[in-house]
Amino acid sequence: MVPRRRGRRPWRLRRAYRLARTAVLTAVLVTVGMRCEGHRDHGAPQRAAGPRAAATATAGTEGPQEAEGDGPGGGGSGGAGADGERSGPRDGTAPAAPPPRPLPRSPAASLRIPSLGIDAPVTGIGLDADRQLQTPPVDKPKLVGWYRGGPTPGESGTALAVGHRDTRTGPAVFAALGQLPPGRRIEVRRADGRTAVYTVDKVRVFDKARFPDKEVYGPARRPELHVITCGGLYTRRTGYSSNVVVFAHLTSTK
Repeated sequence: MVPRRRGRRPWRLRRAYRLARTAVLTAVLVTVGMRCEGHRDHGAPQRAAGPRAAATATAGTEGPQEAEGDGPGGGGSGGAGADGERSGPRDGTAPAAPPPRPLPRSPAASLRIPSLGIDAPVTGIGLDADRQLQTPPVDKPKLVGWYRGGPTPGESGTALAVGHRDTRTGPAVFAALGQLPPGRRIEVRRADGRTAVYTVDKVRVFDKARFPDKEVYGPARRPELHVITCGGLYTRRTGYSSNVVVFAHLTSTK
């Protein structure tokens, strides 16, 4: 019996082809795995450096040493300490600037509240016969009164400025004072040419029958300014029922 002759195996089933195919697939898988690992390695430093770069841009630094926070006091709020933690406040806000130094004595010349469009001359005022704080003359509704017995602009203590809300002829200098929000500036130019810049802390309306003299007129350690005008309801017999008081403190000088 003549043995059956085996035909040649297709090339796809040959051993050499299978070995070559396995080697190629292995090489491809290894290459892809390295690329993925490399992408992860590059991604981590970028994410870690992101906040530092943002802080550097905010601080306006350019040199790499300042950006990295190297050296004593370097890097500002964008640097990091030796333990890797960020210096400065953890809530992302900039460190509070130190308070300005109080100014020597010099009388007020003019008062500006830019957000209200107020730019008014200032005159000195005192106390009347009943020891009540005087007001500027009624016939000069755009004039601001500055209490001469208290601090001048920028001096330590509680400075007092007074102005009318309105007169019989119409609105006066502080007609819109009650609308002044916290954070706005009050600039007082002095006779010596310098300017004391105050920032508004709060605005309060007090009934005249329960006016808090100590809170409004009491002494302060830092330079403060309290601006006073009329408020509340008006009647011809008693006038206004309340007072509007703006509380501000010195934040800069120029």
